[in-house]
Amino acid sequence: MMISVSSDPAAPVSRISTGISGLDDILGGGLTPQRVYLVEGSPGAGKTTLGLQFLLDGARKGEHGLYITLSETADELRAVAASHGWSLAELSLYELAGDADLDIDAQQSVFHPSEVELGETTRNVMNQVDLVKPARVVFDSLSEMRLLAQNPLRYRRQILALKQFFASRACTVLLLDDKTSSSDQHLHSIAHGVISLEQIAKEFGKERRRVNIIKMRGIRFRGGYHDYTLDTGGITMYPRLVAAEHTSDFTPAVRSTGSAGLDGLLGGGLVRGTNTLIVGPSGIGKTTLSTRCLLAALERGEKAAFYLFDEGLGTFFARSAAMGLELRSHTAGGQLAIHHIDPAELAPGEFAQMLRDAVERQGVGFIVIDSLNAYLQAMPGEHFLTLQMHELLSYLNQKGVTTVLVLGQHGLIGEVRTDVDLSYLSDSTVLLRFFESNGRLRRAITVIKSRTADHALTIHEMQLGGDGIRIGEPLEGFDGVLTGLPSYRGSTPMMVPAAHARD
Repeated sequence: MMISVSSDPAAPVSRISTGISGLDDILGGGLTPQRVYLVEGSPGAGKTTLGLQFLLDGARKGEHGLYITLSETADELRAVAASHGWSLAELSLYELAGDADLDIDAQQSVFHPSEVELGETTRNVMNQVDLVKPARVVFDSLSEMRLLAQNPLRYRRQILALKQFFASRACTVLLLDDKTSSSDQHLHSIAHGVISLEQIAKEFGKERRRVNIIKMRGIRFRGGYHDYTLDTGGITMYPRLVAAEHTSDFTPAVRSTGSAGLDGLLGGGLVRGTNTLIVGPSGIGKTTLSTRCLLAALERGEKAAFYLFDEGLGTFFARSAAMGLELRSHTAGGQLAIHHIDPAELAPGEFAQMLRDAVERQGVGFIVIDSLNAYLQAMPGEHFLTLQMHELLSYLNQKGVTTVLVLGQHGLIGEVRTDVDLSYLSDSTVLLRFFESNGRLRRAITVIKSRTADHALTIHEMQLGGDGIRIGEPLEGFDGVLTGLPSYRGSTPMMVPAAHARD
């Protein structure tokens, strides 16, 4: 099926899909048809896979597709496709370096020594296009053409000739290039658009891949870097989240955390469309506190998602049950989804897309992220964590989602440090601290910030046990809790397990 473009300059330009929904989103709808595009990237970045997805998408729509290869054999292409579960039966494959073109005496080139010159190679391509009459073409790769030309001027002229030829045949073309000549900008000026694929090796964990649209004439696209993964089934791209593009109307409402004491500290409870940051050292009860809030949402009938970075699912379920917080029935019924995240294997864009899918496709209204420390390890640096978390939290707030974030701090007593300060991004901040009293290690809780309510300014003791979370009376005479060296000189009695405190 041939796609025509209106000659009326005022008419909207039609688009065709790349075969990758995330890339279509980044491009604002797909590619302008009947143009020549450059897809560049180092070996292993996924250029061949992208090209195959582009052609197979056209085949599903009844368009003829032609894959012209100088660097791989047809058998290798079929093997790549088979690894993704695809069949290339509906595509035409043309090997410019086939058996008929090989010569056993050639030492440095797969081309015939009598010079299968660049011009002849170009003519072979044109003849094949005229024979197949494809609507979509992938040319793999230009590095061999560059070697044949041996001259930048000659190389540019041949690429221009191919561009004009493809335009006259109404073809949409992807030219693949492996960046063997990093200083070569000839292709950028010739191509209608340039898609750059990058593969970044990490010192530990899975490699990261990202895409950048360097140029795209005539259409608006989402600039910057976007994460993508290459796995069985092809390429999946995750457009960079821009919160301003996802506004929605909702009614803010104050909802209980399930603990009257915590509700009192927060000025009523958690507000829909806000995020609450729970900060404290390891072992103090941050996850338990967030789970208490989660269970209250589930008991109200809300759908929820818990993103667990730090501990295993078995430990999490067992510890929650020991605190009287039973979650398994909610997961079995599909009301709660718990995701165990490995930060070494996760791209930040992939995580953002997981949250988007939960909110937009599954109707999740309550989210817990535990913890931001592990999420930080998936990021290239603190600066990028802050920017991405700003967009992510703004998006969740605008969607009316109630979000609880857990942030661990280094140190148990004395000086307590934080990997990164995200308190300015939170709408409410709950601070937890250990303190010592009468030879026992105890927990203190206070709310140091709330943008939505008049919160309590008092410090309370918090206990965790089989009956859940218990919060005591204000500890008057408590000094130094914010400095990391709290001391208690007041007269308020300490809570004991058997005591009846305000719950």
